[in-house]
Amino acid sequence: MLLRLCQAGAAGEGEILDLVPGKIVGIGQNYRAHAIEMGKGIPEEPLMFLKPRTALIGAGEPIERPAGYDRVDYEGELGVVIGRRTRRVAAGTALDHVMGFCCVNDVTVRDLQKKDVQFTRAKGFDGFCPLGPRIVAGLEPSSLRITTRVNGAVRQDSSTADLIFDVPTLIEFVSAHMTLEPGDVITTGTPAGVGNLAVGDVVEVEIAGIGVLRNPVIART
Repeated sequence: MLLRLCQAGAAGEGEILDLVPGKIVGIGQNYRAHAIEMGKGIPEEPLMFLKPRTALIGAGEPIERPAGYDRVDYEGELGVVIGRRTRRVAAGTALDHVMGFCCVNDVTVRDLQKKDVQFTRAKGFDGFCPLGPRIVAGLEPSSLRITTRVNGAVRQDSSTADLIFDVPTLIEFVSAHMTLEPGDVITTGTPAGVGNLAVGDVVEVEIAGIGVLRNPVIART
């Protein structure tokens, strides 16, 4: 899956690039309030999973909701796009390996997540990783406001300051276990306020300094 996005600096527009991640590394249960919301404790280390590249869609493209499930949840997240080969990097220099940041919606069939325990099927449907609307370099990721709206109503309103494991720590942790290549994406976890999406909804993930990732929800054919 190829996404054509604008790679911009924090001050303005930049060049168009084709993003083709080799892998999308998800991090679960990484906001304190969300861990409480889900009835789970604070993890001792990041909880890591993978989403397939075929889950990627861009801003404006429809999320196809599969039928027969009670909960197909939105999860607004900060995405980290890797800029160069990263292997066993220390947290202190981890941000030097980042191309930029983007908005991500880690769509999840909650029924399947509970049934399967592991996350592959629940989070791996085609179109279950909207990403965009652009990649912004030069942001300080430690205190970015993140807001998710459904049909204009605010459902998530938090800050990356509530992350249990911050972005440099996540890069250090992931790169200790697998090599990250240019274009790979780390999704950093979602705040409290997750909830179901219905056919006909429009979901928006907005992050300060990046913009708004907006996607309609349609029935899966």
